[in-house]
Amino acid sequence: MWPHESLELPTPATALEGRDTPIRISGVHYVNGRTMLPPFPEEYEEIVLGLGCFWGAERLFWEMPGVYVTAVGYAGGQTPNPTYEETCTGRTGHAEVVRVIFDPTEIGLPELLRAFWEAHDPTQGMRQGNDIGTQYRSVIYTTNELQRPLVDKSLQEYDQALQQQGMGNVTTEVAPLDAFYYAEEYHQQYLAKNPAGYCGLKGTGVACPVT
Repeated sequence: MWPHESLELPTPATALEGRDTPIRISGVHYVNGRTMLPPFPEEYEEIVLGLGCFWGAERLFWEMPGVYVTAVGYAGGQTPNPTYEETCTGRTGHAEVVRVIFDPTEIGLPELLRAFWEAHDPTQGMRQGNDIGTQYRSVIYTTNELQRPLVDKSLQEYDQALQQQGMGNVTTEVAPLDAFYYAEEYHQQYLAKNPAGYCGLKGTGVACPVT
């Protein structure tokens, strides 16, 4: 029996089986009315970010100028089309993430990464504060080759900034996006639907240099 607060990622042999059918959602962003489903405008870019509980993380990005649309979901694991309950067991390997579709002529990836770094503590491994488990780990999943150098640069710069303040090393997982699975409808734009809902975002107080 796997613990609810698992701190180890499953292997393909131990991961939950999942399903072939995606979770059905309306596809309409509750805040701006745009579609959360591809295809997106060709000139826009996509980055997938995980910084703990995805409720507050999504609000952070949908409020940023230049962000076209956001959606929450699961990525980085083994189980196809997982449910929220399955993800919380630790047996899918997925992190809670936000898909961010943005207009690069209005906001650059470095600015999105600065918001990402400053909104959470990327040194905590498989947790964010009191939220403990592999699903809460810090992750960045890139969607094209040009994004990786920018991500690596920002990680190195923020890691140095944290160390100068006597904090630990960045543990953020960085990888190309394999698959993004939409979370259930009630999770989408959760804090717009439930303004008094839980938001676990808490940064370190260390500013992220953007160069």
